[in-house]
Amino acid sequence: MQKNVISTIALVVALVAVIAAGVMVFGSSMGLWDPITGFIASRKYHNVLGYMVVALALMSLVSGMMMKTDSPKTRGTAKSVVALLLGIAMLSPMLKGLIIEPVKYPPIHDITTDTQSPPQFEFLTDSRIGAKNTLVYGGADIAAQQLQAYPDIQPIQSNLPAEAAFAKALDAAKAMDWVIVDQQPKTLRFEATARTPFFNFADDIVVVVTRIEQGSRIDLRSVSRIGIGDAGVNAKRIQEFSERFAESL
Repeated sequence: MQKNVISTIALVVALVAVIAAGVMVFGSSMGLWDPITGFIASRKYHNVLGYMVVALALMSLVSGMMMKTDSPKTRGTAKSVVALLLGIAMLSPMLKGLIIEPVKYPPIHDITTDTQSPPQFEFLTDSRIGAKNTLVYGGADIAAQQLQAYPDIQPIQSNLPAEAAFAKALDAAKAMDWVIVDQQPKTLRFEATARTPFFNFADDIVVVVTRIEQGSRIDLRSVSRIGIGDAGVNAKRIQEFSERFAESL
């Protein structure tokens, strides 16, 4: 009976810990708090919760080995194992980082297809909600770090007329669930906001289509509202957009 009580407590604690970890990650999407609040909470408490669950599950397993009866022991052991697996799952990102060296991203959060003349925001401003970062491009130093880390980020060249390319670009943005906050068909540009799937951080994007001799050129710029670095999120967003645009041709 004692084993069943301990194993049940271990399983309940594990389930509560998993729910708490999920709420920290997705709480901003549910309107509970700002993205940075959930991010900081997760950094502080996620691994602590994981260690606690693993420790409690191991204690439950050890106490179960000391029981003499078989049936309650079997049921209790199953609960303890489930709790242990949940704890290990919570710690898996940390464990993966110990085994595989994490990718090192440059401490930049402003990525563009044109580092020489980056697209400029006209509708969105530095006063946008929750913004700590400016929309003023950082210049040569930021460009050099981007070119070293993401040499494949380049303007999109298209054989489509500029107007058709603009329409395709809008379609690609909507397919990626960007919120279009301003669009100017006459000047072939639009601005949008995207949210990260984890923690719900907001990033702002400007897309500009330019007429060229044999078609059109599409340039993008994606900027995080908060944070020195972006863990490669803005570069991945531009790469995904480029792939979606190419697939739609």
